[in-house]
Amino acid sequence: MRFKPCLFGRNLNQNLKTVNPDSAVMAGATRQNKIDQQRSQWLLLVSMLFASPMIAWADVPKSNAVPYPDHSNLLVLRDADGGERPITTKAEWEERLKHIRANIELVMGALPDETQRVPLDVEIVSEELTDKYIRRKVKFTPEPNDRVPAWILIPRQIPPMTKAPAMLCLHQTNNVGKDEPVGLGGLQALRYAHELAEMGFVCIAPDYPSFGEYRYDFKTQGAHYASGSMKAIWNNIRAVDLLETLPQVDKNRIGVIGHSLGGHNALFTAFFDSRLKAVVTSCGFTPFHDYYKGQLKGWTSDRYMPRIRDQYQNDPNKVPFDFYEILAGLAPRGCYSNSPINDSNFEVEGVRKAFKKAESVFSLYDANDRLKLATPDALHDFPEAQRIESYQWLKQQLK
Repeated sequence: MRFKPCLFGRNLNQNLKTVNPDSAVMAGATRQNKIDQQRSQWLLLVSMLFASPMIAWADVPKSNAVPYPDHSNLLVLRDADGGERPITTKAEWEERLKHIRANIELVMGALPDETQRVPLDVEIVSEELTDKYIRRKVKFTPEPNDRVPAWILIPRQIPPMTKAPAMLCLHQTNNVGKDEPVGLGGLQALRYAHELAEMGFVCIAPDYPSFGEYRYDFKTQGAHYASGSMKAIWNNIRAVDLLETLPQVDKNRIGVIGHSLGGHNALFTAFFDSRLKAVVTSCGFTPFHDYYKGQLKGWTSDRYMPRIRDQYQNDPNKVPFDFYEILAGLAPRGCYSNSPINDSNFEVEGVRKAFKKAESVFSLYDANDRLKLATPDALHDFPEAQRIESYQWLKQQLK
């Protein structure tokens, strides 16, 4: 069945309101002419949204992509000629943020524009009751000619006339995709959507492209994207759009959580979507120089960022952004990182350096207390103690 209340994503109605049926009407036109003009413009908009097989958006170099030789040196602002000045205010940092975003897009490709924010057209595939929440399998449309499978978990104990916090829950690299966070497969330690829903959070858990039930070919279906990372970011942004349509959700209390693939996917999505007020990243990142001692091949498949290989020769000195900037770019929103000391994928010392550097930016917002780094004695894992701690942290951040 189709879920009618969720048909439209954020900003679509705003876009419709920009159509001005009087703007092209010549002086002295009759009322009928105005009606005809209005009808024509609405038909044009509908044809753009639905008739085109793929609405084009440009992946072009960014004019404000200013290079930074040291990505860990956050409190410096450069100009196109290489001149530098210190950052001492939030306004100056926000200028640096524009440079960071432009440099990320050099690697990942451009974030899709509003022409891709088509109706979500949510289909309810199945629905069942558990003791504490409704588990609903859905499919939604993130852009023309694509459907994303996802789980939505809605707590049953939400009091009438009240709204709950919500979480975007992103899975790790596995065969079952979204089923793992909701507790229907995979590891017991990574059932964070299930656990959060039992605590009263509304959760959405989508499949990453090419995982779980989401059959996706990056070279054909995703040929208009420069990276699988950007495709996933856009799908996640649309998943947040879907959360905002749910009557149980408080739009001002939405966060994101993920482990491994989901951990850095959470960071990337939150960097581009400020609606995500709190981020939990587990075993999700370390700066590029600390990732297998600077060997970046693991970042370069079609699922991730092939330009790191094709344009930057897997050289961390050439990649135009780093996780120091991603983490700092979340300020003043909160970030909790579970970074075990024995994680062989993401070196904990690099994470410590990134948090230390990011504090300088969070200080501009008097928000150092919103950074939380946990370093348990564990492997590439999300131990129970850290999960529970992160959930309590989320309650505080999203209260």
